[in-house]
Amino acid sequence: MNKPYEQSLEADTLRDAGWLKRLCAYEIGVIPLPVFLGIALIVYLSAHLGFLPKNMIGGLAVIMTMGVFFGQLGSRLPILKEIGGGAILCLMLPSILVFYGFFGAPTIDATKLLMKDANFLYFVIASLVVGSILGMSRFILVQGMLRMFIPLLVGTLAAVTSGLLVGKLVGYSFHHTFFYIIVPIIGGGIGEGILPLSLAYSAILGGTPDLYVAQLAPAAVVGNIVAIICAGYLSRLALKRPDINGQGSLIRAKAENDRFQIKEESSPAVDFRVMGAGVLLICAFFVLGGLLEKVFGIPGPVMMILAAVLFKYVRLLPQRLEQGAHTFYKLVSSAFIWPVMIGLGMLYVPLDSVVKVFSAGYVLVCVTVVVSMTVAGFFIGNLMKMYPIESAIVTCCHSGLGGTGDVAILSASNRMSLMPFAQISTRIGGASTVILATILLRMLA
Repeated sequence: MNKPYEQSLEADTLRDAGWLKRLCAYEIGVIPLPVFLGIALIVYLSAHLGFLPKNMIGGLAVIMTMGVFFGQLGSRLPILKEIGGGAILCLMLPSILVFYGFFGAPTIDATKLLMKDANFLYFVIASLVVGSILGMSRFILVQGMLRMFIPLLVGTLAAVTSGLLVGKLVGYSFHHTFFYIIVPIIGGGIGEGILPLSLAYSAILGGTPDLYVAQLAPAAVVGNIVAIICAGYLSRLALKRPDINGQGSLIRAKAENDRFQIKEESSPAVDFRVMGAGVLLICAFFVLGGLLEKVFGIPGPVMMILAAVLFKYVRLLPQRLEQGAHTFYKLVSSAFIWPVMIGLGMLYVPLDSVVKVFSAGYVLVCVTVVVSMTVAGFFIGNLMKMYPIESAIVTCCHSGLGGTGDVAILSASNRMSLMPFAQISTRIGGASTVILATILLRMLA
């Protein structure tokens, strides 16, 4: 008589066991949930009890733990995941938590030692900029720059002109609109744009980089969101207008377009000695930038970018060393971007400063900059025998949050095949913006 009850109990037990098994197999990043919870508990208790090491290890423990969690959360939440939510959460949530006193002194001190005293931030910047440039296909670097030069130039001029006019109408000075709203949007993202800009602004105007990150980052985030919306609209327009839709092909001549579609080769086994040499190469470029700053008076991070592009263009380095630097770049870009955003949010983006810059006029300027650039890319692309939809999307990538922004923008438009051109638009367009803005600021300072 108890058999049905026993069967029901056994079924419930199996369901519970299956649920528990799935929960244990759930991953935060690539870390199983129980393991991650254990790590988070260790870091939290150590910080709460005042035993967190005040060194690089303690700082890395804090930003890595929070970066993995907030990054994954932002990448999985509805709507937010479509607009680069991982980067946005990692940048803004720590700022909010600091504002409300969530972190104790040991946590702040360890993070500050890592990010500021040990200059881990500079190391990440150098790795992202140098490694990404040296790892680009030279064909794409050269031919892509030639192909995209006019759309990017016209799009940038349209963005700057319209942005300055709207900024003036809503009460901003030309100087503030250009250097603190327009340039951050088209500077290439956080790692390759905002951070080098903050270092350059600090070197020219004085003060610490965190003062400038807080003023520059909001424009980049808003611009990225607007760019994603524009890409989604263009994707829907393409369905209605097949005559201007390349379905993922930028150039109307298919044979030429195919040359840009570099196929990913199977990745060889990582040679850690070569990657180590790549790290040394990255450090050498950063030091070289500092030396060139003494000669030309242009901030070191900008000279570092110029040097990397020059070395890549004239093929001065063995391909093996370039690959080593690019391999390390991939490690940094895949494992340290979200954690570094955590450090930026905690130390460089005070919430009160961010709130001060936001207004309806501020958002209107950001929208104007991105929309003007996209519209210019649409019409110029048509004149240059490109598909207007794809040309507009690629030009629009100039206002995205770096590589993360490119993925979000191209995903929103279902045009991932445009990634080589998007990289040109973001990396080279962003680096050029950083360089020219720095030179102009130096002249006006």
